[in-house]
Amino acid sequence: MNVWEVTVFSVYLLFMLAIGIWFFLKNDNQSEKGYFLGGRQVGAWVAALSAGASDMSAWVLMGLPTSIYALGMGQVWISVGLAVGYTLSWIYEAPRLRCFSIAADDSITIPQYLTNRFLSSSRALQVVSAVVFLVAYTIYAASSIKACGTLFNTVTGLDTAKAMYLAAAIIISYTFLGGFSAVSWTDFFQGLLVLGAMLIVPLVAWTMITPEASASLPSGYSDVFSSWTDIISGLGWGLGYFGMPHIIIRFMAIKSQSELRKSAKIGISWTLLILIFAALVGVIGRLFIGFDETVVKDSLVFIVMTRRIFPAVVSGVLLSAVLAAAMSTADSQLLAAASAFASDVYRPVIRRDNASSREMLWAGRIVVLVIAVAALCLASHPNAGSIMALVSNAWGVFGAAFGPSILLSLYWRRFTFAGAATGIVAGAGVDIAWLTWMSHTGVYEIIPGFIAGLLAAVAISLISPAPSDEVQGLFNRALSMEKE
Repeated sequence: MNVWEVTVFSVYLLFMLAIGIWFFLKNDNQSEKGYFLGGRQVGAWVAALSAGASDMSAWVLMGLPTSIYALGMGQVWISVGLAVGYTLSWIYEAPRLRCFSIAADDSITIPQYLTNRFLSSSRALQVVSAVVFLVAYTIYAASSIKACGTLFNTVTGLDTAKAMYLAAAIIISYTFLGGFSAVSWTDFFQGLLVLGAMLIVPLVAWTMITPEASASLPSGYSDVFSSWTDIISGLGWGLGYFGMPHIIIRFMAIKSQSELRKSAKIGISWTLLILIFAALVGVIGRLFIGFDETVVKDSLVFIVMTRRIFPAVVSGVLLSAVLAAAMSTADSQLLAAASAFASDVYRPVIRRDNASSREMLWAGRIVVLVIAVAALCLASHPNAGSIMALVSNAWGVFGAAFGPSILLSLYWRRFTFAGAATGIVAGAGVDIAWLTWMSHTGVYEIIPGFIAGLLAAVAISLISPAPSDEVQGLFNRALSMEKE
């Protein structure tokens, strides 16, 4: 255990907790819209870095660099796919989703938006979506909690399980207290920290590499085009952005279209830098450290590089970026799952639309606790899988299930409620089936899942009755708002 690193970690965790307490005392989150969407008053910088930080979890500092470190440059296609997908989501999805969610009865969750977009009284789509949320977010949050446990265990020697409990307690506390505003502001600061660490560590390590290091690379390591499945699957990661609720919910929260355009520039720039340097961490780490099975097993390339290069106080600050990345994603996932359950299941189905705003807040907070406990149990299970595997599974389900329906709802006037519901079920079903029985092909399951969801949504919409004049009027109103 290094006392200075532990001290830095402790100060960082207390700072995150203080943000949650601050927003709780401000009482800005005492309405459903305030707690789950920040009252649609989020500025450009906070929205951009919050969206990026909630996306780039610990896997971008641990899982992705370690994949490149161990398997070679063919894995950089994941970075390419993510960069393309994220850029396109800000340009083509964000402006319309913000306007359409407002036009659709000021919707505050993705399932609620997809229902209100068609002026439907049926709750089937909301319930199905909420179930997907709860399952996928439990898996996703488990990856973040597992990363926190690995970091604490490596740096402090604290038992991994106990470290997971500690990290989960901090995340739950500020999410429980401060809601969307606290989550967005903690993500903002964490996004700055992650960017700083990703820029500094590989560049300093590069200056310390000897000329002989490149000779130790195995044959084919530098071949970017070594496998067509690596290329296709890597690019397929970009499809996830169009249906990732905890990321695109930030699009809905931005205060104006002008702020959104500014936020897009900031967010795209931040993410491109992160993805470029994540790849560099993997390649430079292989040259700097050499191959080490322990590094691969626990996804430690960034952590080992940092501790070898910097003194304790500096390494403590830089390694807090791993903690920041994990926490910034976990908090967003917990809040998105809580909002989906409270708004889309608890109030319309369990309480028959008779729940007060205060009751909704507490229902959401209780779900935050339940999902966190379930994720903690999964993360601590010995057969839970690697950080990258957990993220990959959850990312695939979300992208395949919601991506096609959300995009069609924004760009196709003929799209119907039945098509949206079918697309979600088909996308999620094919994604899970491919993962279960066809993963040996090496093709990432999000690709067949997304295609199936898109085809099913289009086919069912074409054979369904055309949307009513009222639904088409909503579509027109949203388009006019985008032009303002």
